[in-house]
Amino acid sequence: MSSKKRFELPSEYDTLHIGVAVYDPETGTILDTNERLEQILGYNVEKLRHLSVAEYTANTYPHSESEFHDRLRESANGQSQQFTWRVKREDGELIWVQLFMTQQRSGRENCVHVKIRDITDYYETHHRAELFWRILRHNLRNEAAIILGYTNQLTEHAEIKDVKDIIETIRLRGENLGNMAESVKEIEQAVTDSYTECTRRPAIVGVRDITTQISTDYPAAEISTNERERMWIDINDAFGYALTHAVENAIIHSNDDTPVVEINVGPSPNTGRVEICIKDTNSTISDEELEVLFAPTETTNTSHGSGIGLFVMKWCIESLGGEVSFRTRASGGNAVSLYLPPKATPDTTEEYDTSPRTT
Repeated sequence: MSSKKRFELPSEYDTLHIGVAVYDPETGTILDTNERLEQILGYNVEKLRHLSVAEYTANTYPHSESEFHDRLRESANGQSQQFTWRVKREDGELIWVQLFMTQQRSGRENCVHVKIRDITDYYETHHRAELFWRILRHNLRNEAAIILGYTNQLTEHAEIKDVKDIIETIRLRGENLGNMAESVKEIEQAVTDSYTECTRRPAIVGVRDITTQISTDYPAAEISTNERERMWIDINDAFGYALTHAVENAIIHSNDDTPVVEINVGPSPNTGRVEICIKDTNSTISDEELEVLFAPTETTNTSHGSGIGLFVMKWCIESLGGEVSFRTRASGGNAVSLYLPPKATPDTTEEYDTSPRTT
């Protein structure tokens, strides 16, 4: 930190609309920054000077702190770097940023000059377009081909005994097309709605509002909810879409007469964010489905997945500054976690029971 003054940014940098920081390539610490970067990362400059890269990198992002340090050192040696990074702001919200690293020399010492742009809107728009193309190229085309094939059979063999089965298949495939269109609408609404349309509520209350309706639609299912700690989140329709898909998937894909779904709500042990974990005892979600979900640009004709419910969950939760993760339970089944930024408790909470409980 002895070189802090030497690498201090001119005050004119505070007028820029792009975040700028000076990094120490050996320690990975920030020596100075402009006001715009404080706004992007959500930390003030004094806090940033004492944070490691890992502390403001999304913990589920696959790129490591060591890679960030490697890029800093390469930049300090004259090899400029440009890459995308997943950032966790101080308030727990996750955003995408693009970084440009260049060498900056002062006397015999090097530091790294880093420009940082918030590209969250661009990134989400780009990958949403990838999703829509995926639907057009694969799902809708495949469903339409099946419908046309069975329609031809119906036309050519109108008197065959199993004509009712063929008609039923046509009906089901038509419903699939309608469900896909509805899912696309939910995603579009989730990522375009204004953030000001959110309502602040206890996470467990938002969960129970959704599960109450689902229990009505699926009376045979057993849905339990457990609140480990009272936490507040901002909720809109996107939250409802995501949770509904997660719970309904657990019910629909169960082979049991009485599907069992367990939902736990509380702080994530690693990040402090609100975690809503939906557990089932079903067959595990295939690697193919998850690969398509997290790498849409690599989709091929043979690995396009069977539906887009997972996409709805992912995009809706990300529109609220959170993320979705999937894991296989040791006891069998799936655990789907929805992570959301925690919000401050409102001044008035009289209408809500503040004691954690299980139902």
